[in-house]
Amino acid sequence: MKITVKETVIFAMLGAIMYVSKVIMEFVPNIHLIGVFTVALTVVYRKKALWPIYVYVALTGFFSGFATWWIPYLYIWAVLWGMTMLLPRKIPKKIAPVVYMLVCSAHGFLYGTLYAPSQALLFGLDFKETLAWIAAGLPWDVVHGISNLICGILIVPIISVIRLTEKKSTAK
Repeated sequence: MKITVKETVIFAMLGAIMYVSKVIMEFVPNIHLIGVFTVALTVVYRKKALWPIYVYVALTGFFSGFATWWIPYLYIWAVLWGMTMLLPRKIPKKIAPVVYMLVCSAHGFLYGTLYAPSQALLFGLDFKETLAWIAAGLPWDVVHGISNLICGILIVPIISVIRLTEKKSTAK
């Protein structure tokens, strides 16, 4: 997965945009555009989308601290990337927005469950305690899932803008 200098710059900028979008929306808990960007970038860049995703993860650690809450970030966004990679490349245009929104939303609803293994390992939770931890976070996962569904409306327009920008930059 070799990347060019141009891609390095683009991926750094996209990762920074992901981070800034999260910071701007921090006043509203569990509502952000990280899932939207992850799906959109994966649709456009496929495997290479991991670069901006992990730029975002690194920036989050640098500016917010590499604490125990950050450790799940090492895998949690890769799960959404993987879910998106499993989608067919040529989804009919009529259903693509709905499919992308549902994948993004599913990740939001599952966020606490995906986060739980790290919590269990780091804090010595047994299975029952892990389930209690997941249950305690369910209201926030519902907010996360619903907001990802609503914000998912932006996925196809972001894909279109990225593809248009890519087309214009390669035409020069």
